[in-house]
Amino acid sequence: MPKAYWIAHVTVTDPEPYALYAAGASAAFARYGARILARGGTVNQLEGEGHPRNVVIEFDSMQAALDCYHSPEYQAAKEHRRDAGIANIMIVEGAE
Repeated sequence: MPKAYWIAHVTVTDPEPYALYAAGASAAFARYGARILARGGTVNQLEGEGHPRNVVIEFDSMQAALDCYHSPEYQAAKEHRRDAGIANIMIVEGAE
């Protein structure tokens, strides 16, 4: 079964509530066995529109990634992010 990758491109507009989101999301990621592969760090935007914060999170399966996103823990954390930034989030199935 291929792994799945949660990819997020984010611009934080209000750091205080975003920090609450990050704390709650981290707890959800831990519960679903996620591994943070990239979070923040230097970005070299080569094409298209970019965001200053980029995140890649690995899950053992697409189902685990979806379960994490739809979990009560993540949805509660997401409420803190609602007015704290702009986020584009997707889950991509890895290659076998």
